[in-house]
Order: sequence, then structure tokens, then C-alpha cells
Amino acid sequence: MNRKGRVLNRGVFAGVLQETDTGFRFVYDATYLRDSQTRPISRTMPKREEPYESEHLFPFFHGLLAEGVAKEIQCRSLKIDERDHFGRLLKTAGHDPIGSVTVEEVHE
Repeated sequence: MNRKGRVLNRGVFAGVLQETDTGFRFVYDATYLRDSQTRPISRTMPKREEPYESEHLFPFFHGLLAEGVAKEIQCRSLKIDERDHFGRLLKTAGHDPIGSVTVEEVHE
């Protein structure tokens, strides 16, 4: 499947989050890394050249997801499996963020 999302911090392209065969990968954009004015997307994911890799969706990104009744409504209206956290992130984290980070789905 290997779905992808463009990660923006305060509207500035910060990197790419993607689903891999073994889990998930987040890679900061080289331009974002070089800019001394940009901040890490989270304290748990400081700016670095090496990709972040995990078998599970990173806790920071999971924290952007709605819970409870809002989650149920999103899943029902968007026809997304409640266990598909990455799918929900791609469909719902592109606007009205809790913080400064948004995730826009990449359609290839």
C-alpha cells in the first residue's frame, strides 16, 4: 500500500511520513533541516537527517487523531476502519490541527 503524507509545520513543508512494508517512516526535508528558523515537529522527533522508523504509527502523529465520539463520526462518514490510524491521519489531519502540524495526503 505504502501511503504517504506531506507533513507541514506552521504551513512550511517539514518532511514526509509514509507507510512502509515494515511500519512507518518519517524523513525531514533537507531544506527544512538547513533552515535555522524552523523547529522540530515535536520534542520526540528532533531535527535530524536520518529517517525515523517504527513498526507502529509514531505517538506524536497518533496524538493528532480524534478520539471517542468524534473518531466514530469520522470513521463512519469517511468510511475508514477505526483501526486504520494512518488512513484517519491522512484524511483528517490536513486542516484544523490541534497544534502547528498538519498532514496532507499524497496522491500518486
